[in-house]
Amino acid sequence: MRILVTGVKGQLGHDVVNELAKRGHTPIGVDVEEMDITDASAVEKEMKKEPLDAVIHCAAYTAVDAAEDNREICMRVNAEGTRNIARVCRELDLKMVYISTDYVFDGEGERPWEPDDPRDPLNVYGESKYQGELAVEEYLEKYFTVRIAWVFGVNGKNFIKTMLRLAESQKEINVVNDQIGSPTYTYDLAVLLVDMVETEKYGRYHATNEGLCTWYEFAKEIFRQAEVDIRVNPVSSDEFPAKAKRPHNSRMDKRKLVRNGFRPLPPWQDALKRYLEIIRS
Repeated sequence: MRILVTGVKGQLGHDVVNELAKRGHTPIGVDVEEMDITDASAVEKEMKKEPLDAVIHCAAYTAVDAAEDNREICMRVNAEGTRNIARVCRELDLKMVYISTDYVFDGEGERPWEPDDPRDPLNVYGESKYQGELAVEEYLEKYFTVRIAWVFGVNGKNFIKTMLRLAESQKEINVVNDQIGSPTYTYDLAVLLVDMVETEKYGRYHATNEGLCTWYEFAKEIFRQAEVDIRVNPVSSDEFPAKAKRPHNSRMDKRKLVRNGFRPLPPWQDALKRYLEIIRS
């Protein structure tokens, strides 16, 4: 299969291209220089350049706090950009994989979010991804909407790298302990996305590594595995005021993966171990 991958310079796009190539597919990786997704004509030109079978759309505006002050550009990238791609996918009859987020929900309660739960975003970023989901659903039947959370990968910034960097200059650190979710390793996710695009089992899915934790518990495990001696203090979200509201409940119900024959991602602790081995080698 010939598959266009957007956001190839990001954490996920980088790993998706590698996984596609590993399996004998032909990935065509693009970033903003090759295809500005907010430019409908540029999207059409690039997507019609050569025959394609599918698009895995990883490109996104992901600066959650900055989005509160830059609503227009966030919506242009995540909503309009996705709409531009979905429109051409319909015209060319291509499969589309759209990467979304738990932020499309309101983040309340304790029950794991199911793929078809009502969506009620709690910040600008979440709203933009929700609008992207609606665009995909409006134009396509052959789509996979895959919601992820707490992403980390080799290529780019993430929570793990931030923790390790802070530990270089601090003896103790405060981390929020009232937001619960599951980390997502882009390497593991890329394997699943390629598994998906090789099928026709379309629909909405949730995909994070197995197991739950708070950000505090995640940080503790990072330092334990990295053998870094630092004191980690659990604090409430109120002690870390941020411009964008964050979900307290990022639990994701992933049973649909198994029901449709896909392998769940490995436990997050295992993913962390493999990730640390790569970035510290």
